[in-house]
Amino acid sequence: MSLEKLDAGHLIGLFESWQQLFAEQREFLIALDGKVGDSDLGITMAKSFAAAADAVAAEGADAGPSKLLRVAGATMARTAPSTMGTLTATGFLRASKAVEGLDALDTKALAQFWRAYTDGIAERGKAKVGDKTLLDVLDPLTRSLEDAAVKGENLTAALSSAAKAAEDALEATKSMVAQHGKAAAFQEKTVGLQDAGATVGFFLIKRMAEFAERQ
Repeated sequence: MSLEKLDAGHLIGLFESWQQLFAEQREFLIALDGKVGDSDLGITMAKSFAAAADAVAAEGADAGPSKLLRVAGATMARTAPSTMGTLTATGFLRASKAVEGLDALDTKALAQFWRAYTDGIAERGKAKVGDKTLLDVLDPLTRSLEDAAVKGENLTAALSSAAKAAEDALEATKSMVAQHGKAAAFQEKTVGLQDAGATVGFFLIKRMAEFAERQ
């Protein structure tokens, strides 16, 4: 069955699913980040999404999508004040503003969600596409959703295409040289490694696509 819109109830379920995902991938992300970073990415993601999932569940579906995203972002900022925690929090806070007043998110609204998420992280992290960061996955997946919105694709199909765009983009980060954070100190040694932050971006959209397919 294909899902046409994500409502507040779906968002609560999605955050629960993201919480499970980052709990499962905690050790993998710690190991990946440890190659050129400070090994805290898996801990940050598991902790921040666990707190966000609890917070949106406590808020309840009556709050609506925008408020739930705002609560998630604010909770993450408080719970995991590391670089990636702050960036992820910023993404959700910006996305919250982009979907204000909507009861549910269709393909067009999700494209707006991810564009605001991406632009918020770019501004906060002072990074650009090609710097081997989370943005190198976020930008292609957002463009994919924007294209799908123009074509009038349903949500499930649009998310499936966006997840594929993100997967291809993640693979492409292996050939890039890191320009930000601790990884930047390793420069050429980062070539051949997929970026840890970009991996998080891929996990987010892949799980969102899988969640939509299961509804």
